[in-house]
Amino acid sequence: MRILVVGAGATGGLFGGLLARAGRDVTFLVRAHRAEVLRQRGLEIVSPRGDFRLEPQLVQTGEIDAPYDLTVLGVKAFALESAIGDFAPAVGENTMILPLLNGMRHIDLLVERFGEKPVLGGVCIVASTLDDRGRIVQLNEMQSIAYGERAGGLTPRLLEVDATLKNAGFDATASEHIVLDMWQKWVFLATLAGSTCLLRGSIGAIVSAGGAEVVSRLFDECVAVAKASGYEPGATFLAQTRERVTDAGSPLTASMYRDQQQGLPVEADQILGDLLERARGFRVDAPVLAAAYTQLNVYQRARAASAS
Repeated sequence: MRILVVGAGATGGLFGGLLARAGRDVTFLVRAHRAEVLRQRGLEIVSPRGDFRLEPQLVQTGEIDAPYDLTVLGVKAFALESAIGDFAPAVGENTMILPLLNGMRHIDLLVERFGEKPVLGGVCIVASTLDDRGRIVQLNEMQSIAYGERAGGLTPRLLEVDATLKNAGFDATASEHIVLDMWQKWVFLATLAGSTCLLRGSIGAIVSAGGAEVVSRLFDECVAVAKASGYEPGATFLAQTRERVTDAGSPLTASMYRDQQQGLPVEADQILGDLLERARGFRVDAPVLAAAYTQLNVYQRARAASAS
């Protein structure tokens, strides 16, 4: 199976690198600056599971001359619209698209451009970042991907993807309920990102300062939106996630918070804004979600003003 990984950053670079190290046929679609770094230094991954370096196969915009079997999207959600034109030549009649993006808005964009057939659902769990040398630094041992047909079921093509992704150094799972999985991750991530960005600290720092009720309220709001949308999270997820986001000893922060602290672009619209829009559409009261999104809008406007 020929695999195109769109983006060789903290997410695409990690999973694509693991697949390439395991002998899969992986090519990375990257922009010129990232291509230069990778050609000079190679793809370097620093991980508690073991460091490694490899020489990746690369293509740049305009160089794709044939469809791939599987296109894995490892870009940030705010970069998807510009990336679609870059990887469109890789999508043929039988190509599958596996997005590892957050939220749900990207599914609408992909279906609008490529139709229903090629677009799978996907969830990845990883905490990683790029350092100033262009290396991918994994912050803990979590590294998993779930993937599935959005209509459910285990189709022959999904089983082919499953066989390709398994045994490559990360947890890989074919899911028969991938859309629910995506919603559950969205609820967790919106709670984590919203609370750590709004209250400016880790979960442990927030809870220790008396903020557990605020985080719990935000979690309840996000759950209510998922339920109103027809994807009520399961009881086990609810219990485990509430415990996780109200743990007074937790150092947990969202990647959005870490990006904000570094003055980088954030996925505010895709993770919080889209959820808030759905809340308002369903008449779900979500004041904490609205406050968190407002704070991130203030940040984005100040960042844009300083760049102009």
